Amino acid sequence: MPRRPALLYVTDLAYRARGRRYCDEDILLTARLREDFDLALCHPRDAAALAAGFDAVVVRNSGPVLAHQEAYDAFREQALRDGTRVYNPLTGKADMAGKQYLLDLTAAGHPVIPTVDRAEDLDRLPVTDRYVVKPRLGADSIGLRIVPADEVRDHVDGQVLVQPCVDFTYEVSFYFVDHDFQYALYAPHPDLRWALEPYRPTPDDLAFARRFVEWNDLGHGIQRVDACRAPGGGLLLVELEDLNPYLSLDALDDEHRDAFVGAMKASLHRFLDSAPR
Repeated sequence: MPRRPALLYVTDLAYRARGRRYCDEDILLTARLREDFDLALCHPRDAAALAAGFDAVVVRNSGPVLAHQEAYDAFREQALRDGTRVYNPLTGKADMAGKQYLLDLTAAGHPVIPTVDRAEDLDRLPVTDRYVVKPRLGADSIGLRIVPADEVRDHVDGQVLVQPCVDFTYEVSFYFVDHDFQYALYAPHPDLRWALEPYRPTPDDLAFARRFVEWNDLGHGIQRVDACRAPGGGLLLVELEDLNPYLSLDALDDEHRDAFVGAMKASLHRFLDSAPR
């Protein structure tokens, strides 16, 4: 009987996120992944020490990297040095690498909330009464502030990004496995970000989301494209999560949840088969 692939599943089951229960999602996913793989769970601080004993490391709901930055940096450096297979692969250009991509996409003219990081560039943003100021290495809205226009220059210190405060209609997220769209969810009430409901995207919506997945060029893995419906009716990118995106599987019915799990299993098998053992 052939040996089943062994996965090290990185998660912080004790992490408490606002409006979400990470642990429930990972308990569900690991229960289903065990149907195809031998699997062990570990905290992100232990990943570097344990990775060598597995065919691949799956980074999932491990919480913001800021909470264990030193351990994550050590794991990433070791994985790149040793050729450890990490899912998602460590080549992502979006949140995995910080928030620089928001500046790059703005400069390239993509439909993203306009973003700058220097006081002298503030005049490139639309005129507004309020600005969003957030850390370059932020996550989970940690450190995010909304400041009035007459104070924004006082907050620009090289460590933050500045965006206009957009009065959007709603936020919507598109979920992909590899480059295949799986489902979309939206928050119909702007003040309730994680009260999500199923969303049926239009062809234009999907084209919007796909352009960012294609830009990121990850051959394998899970990505979440977060966008907002701007006052003019178009979508603007808020975030491209390519490290450990929360999936909100509890907002899906059984059929769509099973379909996602099946897509993730197939992706992991392709990922393992594509790399030398």
